[in-house]
Amino acid sequence: MTKVSRIAASVLLTAALAVTVSGCGSSQTQTPGSSTPGQQTETKAEYAVVLKVLSSPFWQSMRDGILEEAEKQGIKVDIYAANSEDDVEGQVTLLENAINKGYKAIGVAPISADNLVPAVAEASKKGIYVINIDEKLNLESLKGLGGAVQAFVSTDNKAVGRTGAQYIIDRIGGSGQVAIIEGKAGAASGEDRKAGATEAFLKAGVELVESQPADWDRTKAYDLATNYIAKYPDLKGIYACNDTMAMGALEAVKNAGKDIVVVGTDGNEDAVASVKAGELAATVAQDPAQIGRRGVQLMIEAVKAGKAIDPNAAPAMESVDAILITKDAN
Repeated sequence: MTKVSRIAASVLLTAALAVTVSGCGSSQTQTPGSSTPGQQTETKAEYAVVLKVLSSPFWQSMRDGILEEAEKQGIKVDIYAANSEDDVEGQVTLLENAINKGYKAIGVAPISADNLVPAVAEASKKGIYVINIDEKLNLESLKGLGGAVQAFVSTDNKAVGRTGAQYIIDRIGGSGQVAIIEGKAGAASGEDRKAGATEAFLKAGVELVESQPADWDRTKAYDLATNYIAKYPDLKGIYACNDTMAMGALEAVKNAGKDIVVVGTDGNEDAVASVKAGELAATVAQDPAQIGRRGVQLMIEAVKAGKAIDPNAAPAMESVDAILITKDAN
């Protein structure tokens, strides 16, 4: 299949969502490149955000933070999202369409470190400011193509992994066998969480018996955890790089009748409920709404500053704190 054919196919397969928000709180939904019925020219958004998906609580919370900040600032923001976290080409198409619509600034949460790099470089050359959200772009490749991002805002995912692992270490008394369920191979956020957890486990001297990816998927995590439990009968703890996988691992632990400490990541509603019920041991909650709010603020700041886009300039790096949620936490 040619590149043109692949892109055409991705357009047909991508579920592109856009939400336009005004200072008075009204909203519309549209597909990229189309006009919204009844929408007037003077209400056209000057800002956009391209997210990974909108199918999980994490990204829905980030969307809500973006919309809340847009209303507070009295601006409009169009939000686009791919159909799945595997739809890398579809997300590229969304960004390319957004670039052609002439926004002043665009926030991007890439599916991978590389899939949006050429399109972001194109945006830079057209004078569109880009703010990198959540998943870090490959900045070296971007620089090589003459592109730049003005800022990167996310959670410190290595600290997230360390926090989750340390809670397991404390719960198991500092000794025993532990395992990690990773996200999608190559995804920066998951890789950083894995690295942080690995660092904490090794520093504490516990035995990290295995670390494998489950692609952010609950069923895959269930299967992987089932294999871990069968292979390592003395397993005491599992750290999962997101809550969806943690819930799959917890199900496997229940089915095996084992007493294994399972800790997840993200602070999703079902995971928090499980923690409060005394099942999932803990979840390290990010604050996606605040990441979204800060992304909007950074886009506005970049437009107001009006500086020339310099591929050689290092972007500002900002972290939003995460918190550990346990049954006994207030």
